[in-house]
Amino acid sequence: MRIFDPHIHMTSRTTDDYERMAAAGVRAVVEPAFWLGQPRTSVDSFVDYFDSLIGWEPFRAGQFGIRHHATVALNPKEANDPRCRPVLDLLPRYLDKDGVVAVGEIGYDAMTPAEDAALAGQLALAVAHDLPALVHTPHRDKARGVERTLAVVTESGIPPGRVLVDHLNEVTVELVRDTGCWLGFSIYPETKMSPPRMVELLKRYGTERMLVNSAADWGRSDPLLTRATGEAMLLAGFDADEVDRVLWRNPVEFYSQSGRLDLTDLEDSSATFAGNSILRGGA
Repeated sequence: MRIFDPHIHMTSRTTDDYERMAAAGVRAVVEPAFWLGQPRTSVDSFVDYFDSLIGWEPFRAGQFGIRHHATVALNPKEANDPRCRPVLDLLPRYLDKDGVVAVGEIGYDAMTPAEDAALAGQLALAVAHDLPALVHTPHRDKARGVERTLAVVTESGIPPGRVLVDHLNEVTVELVRDTGCWLGFSIYPETKMSPPRMVELLKRYGTERMLVNSAADWGRSDPLLTRATGEAMLLAGFDADEVDRVLWRNPVEFYSQSGRLDLTDLEDSSATFAGNSILRGGA
């Protein structure tokens, strides 16, 4: 089983996670820029963060044979913080980088006017830089948030096939299904979506434009739940080709639209990044 996790926050994970993911069949990941759990206090902190997403994390993933790509954006929660909004002027510098395969995460948290402006502005950046867009849907009042998201997407002029609407569930899947956008589902231990629930959605709606991710971050999450979903699909009667479509070919097709997806094989490396080999304790 080969797995491409299209949404996972490896900055918050350990090298043990990378090792476990590689053993489970994860060969590629996309790491979206997101809120770190506490407020950033200046634009400079975003510079260091974005630099790590396109430098240090690809190196760290490569030690385990995993290809790492990133998406960059001002995330919805921090779009409300005046200290962070100047990041919008910084983004074009990073949207031209080879390892950046989309604008994201963008979207809504509390559905404020500031979030409206940030979403519309960053969809415009996606169009200007010929990149797909990864859209976060809010945890609260999700149906209204998805409806509002789709309205802004339509107004932006970005082709819907270049938009991935993420964190969907049973309540919101039908809102997105016939729009032409891609549908993302985050599999969590207790919240969002579980492997059995995901299997039921795949039975009902099929595998076309459906992506499964772990969205693993600082909180209670599990980077191996993509694998668990594939195993649940097989137990439910899906064949290996259908599993491969959901866990590999769909994310590859979506992010390939960036023209920057690199899925060439990686081997474990003994090189260093800025003098750091990750190794501890000597040879």
